[in-house]
Amino acid sequence: MLGQVVGGRSGSRFFRYEVVGLRQSEETDNTDYPIRNSGTVFITVPYSRMNQELQRINRLGGKIVNIQPLNSENQ
Repeated sequence: MLGQVVGGRSGSRFFRYEVVGLRQSEETDNTDYPIRNSGTVFITVPYSRMNQELQRINRLGGKIVNIQPLNSENQ
């Protein structure tokens, strides 16, 4: 049971990362959305990809300043 989700609700849970300090790089040139060098960026992430997105943000030089859980009304 370790590492398994009981009830299967994690697939429908989303979180919004508030990120500052992202910079443009070769990796971000391939994205479908622009990355600004300054200011705040909000990224919506499914629960299942939170760790991967955190690592990507760190590689790009960003800092997560806030994480908010989202429900179906405010996505």
